Amino acid sequence: MMPAARESLLDATYTALLRRPWSAVRMVDVAAAAGVSRQTLYNEFGSKDGLARALVRREADGYLAGVERALATHGDAGERLASAAEWTVSAARQNVLVRAMLTGCWGESLPVPSLASVSSGSAVPAQRRADGPLPSPSDFVALVRDRAVAAVTAPGVGKGDTAEWARACEVVVRLALSCVAAPPGEGGVAELVRGAVPRQVR
Repeated sequence: MMPAARESLLDATYTALLRRPWSAVRMVDVAAAAGVSRQTLYNEFGSKDGLARALVRREADGYLAGVERALATHGDAGERLASAAEWTVSAARQNVLVRAMLTGCWGESLPVPSLASVSSGSAVPAQRRADGPLPSPSDFVALVRDRAVAAVTAPGVGKGDTAEWARACEVVVRLALSCVAAPPGEGGVAELVRGAVPRQVR
């Protein structure tokens, strides 16, 4: 299948999920909304659970790509970390799957892909990567922390040693996740992050 058609199917699935609980999302409706046959949908994803895994994986990848963009912004280390924290809170606010992945709170209306029970040899080639383990909330902390450390210890960005930055970045990531659960006032995320970054490593 063409990548554009796969994306259309995933887009249609996400739209359907915003309108009704996952248990009420029907494969035939997703296929119709994407303009393909139901058989094409099954050929691509194998099952409804396979479709769920692919959708969740795509949203996870999109969130992490946004983290990379935020960390690549101009400015000092503190500004980059503030940008990544703001993106985390914004992404979780706007995307129900990102929020579920970051908090571990899926709720009854969302798909909870049974990733642990999937073998690595999926019968659907395009599905194999989506069948792999999805990061847990603690895995996301480590993934974002490691990306943040790499960004802020780049030449000309931050000073101080890597161990200090690793601690500071983990605090910032966990602070951002706390803001997902209990959002601060307007502009509050960036201010919290700036206050959490030790001056000696800025």
